[in-house]
Amino acid sequence: MKCYQNWLLLIAVVLLAALPLWLVEKPAADADGKPAEIFAGADNKAKDLIGEIAPAYQPWFKPILEPASGEISSLLFALQAALGAGFIGYYLGVSVTREKIRRGIQHNAASPEKQPDAD
Repeated sequence: MKCYQNWLLLIAVVLLAALPLWLVEKPAADADGKPAEIFAGADNKAKDLIGEIAPAYQPWFKPILEPASGEISSLLFALQAALGAGFIGYYLGVSVTREKIRRGIQHNAASPEKQPDAD
């Protein structure tokens, strides 16, 4: 039961952090008609460059939900990277600990200490 509570709390924290940022309205367009973004990332620059090189290019798919701005998508990407790094670190830590325990058990079985004689 305790494990389920921890997972539910973790999911609730992630949702409380991500949903308000994801569902915020996009800022109004600039005077030039371009959508305003506070922090434009490299993805937008790459998209614009692809449009210049191959104007007939069509994307393979469209996102189901598009974040309101670039910084929110960057936050979600960083969150995904942090969760992945945490999972990998946890897995490596557990693997190393299991190996140390296994070696300790084998070492103890290979060299048994002398038992005192019960006379």
